[in-house]
Amino acid sequence: MSWKSRGTDSSKSLVSKKWALLLCIGCFWGGMLFSSRIETEPEARDIPRTMNEDGKLKIVSGGCTPKPKDGKHESTDILGEVSRTHHAIQTLDKTISNLEMELAAARAAQESILNGSPISDDIKISEPITKRKFLMVVGINTAFSSRKRRDSVRSTWMPQGDKRKKLEEEKGIIIRFVIGHSATSGGILDRAIEAEDKRHGDFLRLEHVEGYLELSAKTKTYFATAVALWDADFYVKVDDDVHVNIATLGATLMRHRSKPRVYIGCMKSGPVLAQKGVRYHEPEHWKFGEEGNRYFRHATGQLYAISKDLATYISINQHVLHKYANEDVSLGSWFIGLDAEHIDDRRLCCGTPPDCEWKAQAGNVCVASFDWSCSGICKSVERMKVVHRRCGEGENVLWSTAF
Repeated sequence: MSWKSRGTDSSKSLVSKKWALLLCIGCFWGGMLFSSRIETEPEARDIPRTMNEDGKLKIVSGGCTPKPKDGKHESTDILGEVSRTHHAIQTLDKTISNLEMELAAARAAQESILNGSPISDDIKISEPITKRKFLMVVGINTAFSSRKRRDSVRSTWMPQGDKRKKLEEEKGIIIRFVIGHSATSGGILDRAIEAEDKRHGDFLRLEHVEGYLELSAKTKTYFATAVALWDADFYVKVDDDVHVNIATLGATLMRHRSKPRVYIGCMKSGPVLAQKGVRYHEPEHWKFGEEGNRYFRHATGQLYAISKDLATYISINQHVLHKYANEDVSLGSWFIGLDAEHIDDRRLCCGTPPDCEWKAQAGNVCVASFDWSCSGICKSVERMKVVHRRCGEGENVLWSTAF
């Protein structure tokens, strides 16, 4: 091969290398441009386009409303929407609460039927029409051995016969003695109560086994049963050795009728008794801190009242509510974590004469009267009529009071 031909081949090789380099650089920049196009294409593809008058594409920002020039108008619209949403939530919450209460009442009534809980004839008759609204249900806690106490109440502040029915129909006030069953079902104690109920028709029988250490359980069962049978604003518990002025009690509760969750009574905070063998001993005293501590504020057990929402809460949660040794402490503990209003009204715990008598003469008639030393009226069978005569509001007051 000649020198000339070798020079020509060398020149061609040099040119090929230059073109290869340029081609590589071109491919690199082309790849970069293509990658950038791929990343931005999905966003661009979603943007709607239209043709303008010149035949060119014009990007349209669909779904984006122009920002109003008037900032105040926009703020007003937002506040209005927030207000409407808040109102809708409140309405929905109230509806759900009402449905829950109705469901709990229906469930409790169904359980009573399935469990075969005996109900007095007058309650069975009134059951289909108990959707009417009552002011209050007054449950008088009693025991098998308290026949004479019940008779003392019947002969004083608790209307009997047609007057009791009139009280329910005209004043919306239900009054019943509350008792469960004996450990021996159908025994002599139960038969005695059944005979007494046939004569007076003023008992509310609970699916509960009676016993002094079972008062907390009885309280739960009472409220669950009462809220299932009667739709009332308030549910009251009172002991059978306490004197009560019914009209004054009704007027007192009426002042709190518009409040949703009310717990009314004489609020106290007694000592937690750790010593065994003493009355009101608290086996779970260690839960309340060091020895010598006191209980949280709660209503004394002689008489207290709770609103329907709280009674329904007890009915729904009765299987998980903890029971302490003392019934009034147990009830107070169930409301500790709730948004419930505690109302301390000292007229619910007046003393017997002359205390309640002096207060009545001063125009401050007591709701309930008893002796603190006896946790009720001492020797109530003998003294109930005396207390009623000296501290009672008078029968005419009850029938003339509008609730």
